[in-house]
Amino acid sequence: MKKLVAVLALAPALAFAADTFKIEGSHTQSGFAVKHLMISTVRGEFGKTEGTLVLDPADVSKSTVDATIDATTIDTRDAKRDEHLRGPDFFEVAKFPKITFKSTKVEKAGEGTLKVTGDLTIRGVTKPVVLTVAGPTAEIKDPWGNTRRGLSATGKINRKDFGVSYGPDAAIGDEVAITIDAELLKDQPAPAKK
Repeated sequence: MKKLVAVLALAPALAFAADTFKIEGSHTQSGFAVKHLMISTVRGEFGKTEGTLVLDPADVSKSTVDATIDATTIDTRDAKRDEHLRGPDFFEVAKFPKITFKSTKVEKAGEGTLKVTGDLTIRGVTKPVVLTVAGPTAEIKDPWGNTRRGLSATGKINRKDFGVSYGPDAAIGDEVAITIDAELLKDQPAPAKK
């Protein structure tokens, strides 16, 4: 009887086999693309992305994603445009310096692909979005013994849904394509104290 009680007490811990990964910022790129004058595409990226993936490979529906993008680091390779994008017409970074995404649902969408639904917040406005995620890749060990995975997430939003309504309709496209290529570093257990 004591053995059965001990096994039942351990069952929740054994059933929860999720691993926590941190977004490794120096090897992660968060970018966007939007039409300009409906004839060309302007691309940009953000220089700092942080966050966490809690991955349960046995049941991906129990996985979660939490990411934060530093909007002040926007870079479209044009300093004047970047300054405008940081201002009140667009991201208004003095008031809203962060863009956040918190998953509400994770599900399989085919071999090696996930559909991640979550709440995206830009300029203090939160809307549900769906990201298609290729990956995460299988775990690898880097040359220093760390465990890593990679993934690529894509999605589309309407900028006006988030209060970014600057410019005549013909000047800037409403639809914005989002791409996040992330490298993930697995949390390591703390070394045992001697």
